[in-house]
Amino acid sequence: MIASFFSSLGRKTRLAALALAATALTACDPSALTNLVPGGAGGGGKVQVALLLPKGNPQTAGLSASAENAVRLAIQGLGEGVEVDLRVYDTKGDAGTAASVAGSAIAEGAQVILGPLFAENAVAVGNVAGPAGVSVLALSNNTAVAGGNVFVLGNTFRNSADRLVNYAFSQGKRRALVVHAKNIAGNAGRDALVGAMAGAGAAPAGVQGYEFTPEGIQAASNKIAAQAKAVGADVILLTADYGSGDLQFLAQILPEAGVNPATTQYAGITRWDAEPANFTLPGIQGGWFVKPDPQRMAAFESRYAAQFGGTPHPLAAVAFDGMAAVGALASSGRGTFAPANFAVASGFEGAGGIFRLLPSGGNQRGMAVATIRGREVVILSPAPDRFRGTGF
Repeated sequence: MIASFFSSLGRKTRLAALALAATALTACDPSALTNLVPGGAGGGGKVQVALLLPKGNPQTAGLSASAENAVRLAIQGLGEGVEVDLRVYDTKGDAGTAASVAGSAIAEGAQVILGPLFAENAVAVGNVAGPAGVSVLALSNNTAVAGGNVFVLGNTFRNSADRLVNYAFSQGKRRALVVHAKNIAGNAGRDALVGAMAGAGAAPAGVQGYEFTPEGIQAASNKIAAQAKAVGADVILLTADYGSGDLQFLAQILPEAGVNPATTQYAGITRWDAEPANFTLPGIQGGWFVKPDPQRMAAFESRYAAQFGGTPHPLAAVAFDGMAAVGALASSGRGTFAPANFAVASGFEGAGGIFRLLPSGGNQRGMAVATIRGREVVILSPAPDRFRGTGF
């Protein structure tokens, strides 16, 4: 297990860090995406969209191709009368290049910018697009770069934390121990969980961090177990992730240290269904986690595979959603693509379910709560199909 953890700390951890740095108008059949973004009254016309992706960066070339495919797939499902002039620009993953191509796109008539991927690039693009009044729908999930004319489309830790905490409370859980890595992603996840609990009118029973090394987790496991017992924790809320290597390690070592999954619920804000090889770990079995609406996501992946072959990159769904929002706004007859027009309370329908863009530049997404039983993923609480007021 320790060797496995060490082997995962290189490229996967860097990519995870990059990802961090990086009004449903009508209802639709979740199994069919052809009507995903239905047309509204009085809309139509051609909209020029600039798609900014790090195509020239070898590490992200495949991701970029998948995202571009997903955007083109979304365009095919737009409402009648909506035409899109899609122009693709290569940021090379560099903030300076991103700012330069954003300036070129705006000079060529771009009405909205979809992308870029990385957070620092989004800041650079936002600074160029802001004075021109052009909205930027970045593929990042880092809300630190959101605001003004910049929205982030990626699912945020706070989205996942809100859904997970609210579900845990609905199941009678009241004494949560937050367990997090002492790194950028872990600290952000911790803050999201604590913030979600505060939003629900509660506070964690305890917070325990661990150094992001095998030795650090090993050293912290007994402390975590002791604190869980001392505070009477009925749920352990984890920030850990398979890609970073700490989730599978914790799912094995914490039960061994005395945090019994039979009496203390394990739960987390990352995708626990991402690696079926780890489903048999004691901390994963029966654990709670959040994920996009599985029916809608399966429909998106099926359409993608039928047209382009293979499985889309996870961020391709985020790019699809950005184009879906642009198309829905174009068909609604609202007029312009100003930031205020994107922040509609009822939201949009996307590849993985409903989502809405917030005036702050962040987003909310309708997520399902799931668990692992045996080798199967089981939905415990379906994703909502519409937003209600400020919640779901």
